[in-house]
Amino acid sequence: MTSVALYTLTGEYLALMNTLADGDFDAQTIADTIEGSGLTEAIAEKACGVEMVARTMEMHVPAIDAEIERLTKLKKQRQTAAAALREYLKRNMIAAGITKLESPLFKIKLQDNPPAVDIFDTSLVPSEFMTQPAPPPPEPDKTAIKGAIKAGIEVPGARLTVAQRLVVS
Repeated sequence: MTSVALYTLTGEYLALMNTLADGDFDAQTIADTIEGSGLTEAIAEKACGVEMVARTMEMHVPAIDAEIERLTKLKKQRQTAAAALREYLKRNMIAAGITKLESPLFKIKLQDNPPAVDIFDTSLVPSEFMTQPAPPPPEPDKTAIKGAIKAGIEVPGARLTVAQRLVVS
């Protein structure tokens, strides 16, 4: 394994390419010089190393996902248990007619909530009390735009772009 960083090798490769491009060399000489430099093999070796590190990092993702799921379930269980205990406390305070308890750690009291509206039959509510949600704003149809541009039609405010992605197989 080489101790030179991938970006350093890439810089050396580009510098060599620029030097060769500025010279008056034939294609075979350029190819032989690049091959003889060993930079292509060194970059390939570094690329394999980078991919192995990436795969090692990804290897832990399923275990992390499982732990997240386990902890999410545990959190939900604890929240449900705490809410049930508080509901149990409230029911018993109401049954006993106790509205306030004080201890060195807590002050616990029953308190009325603000009035809440209970809609028991929506069909009986007059229309002036109904709301209509706003329609979603229109969005560009990227499929139609892509087809139009490919057909030679200019679409103001849109263009086709080509990006690259890394494929490891």
